[in-house]
Amino acid sequence: MPDRQDIKSGKTIAVISYFYLLGVLIAYLTNSDKKSEFAYFHIRQSLGLWLSFMALGYPIGYFDNWQITLSFWMSFGILFIYGFSTALSGKMIPIPLVGNFFQTTFKKIK
Repeated sequence: MPDRQDIKSGKTIAVISYFYLLGVLIAYLTNSDKKSEFAYFHIRQSLGLWLSFMALGYPIGYFDNWQITLSFWMSFGILFIYGFSTALSGKMIPIPLVGNFFQTTFKKIK
């Protein structure tokens, strides 16, 4: 668990990481100097979230059903808001359902 100084220094980087894949890249490169554990946690969360969005969004786009599309967008939006709000509040809580998977999958990002 990171200390208060780590959270304070990595909070801006963690928030930036949720702004699409460009934000993840900028956050990763910015954090390579500071090595904030808090920022790396949220970089892994947002990277997994955006890659999942792209991987699932493409096939879901082929469904000609607004209920499926709306469900996908709502679930992604809720997970995104949850991750973004935990970064803003300075907490390291994984995104529900998939957060722990993202942490283990991208564990080499540090």
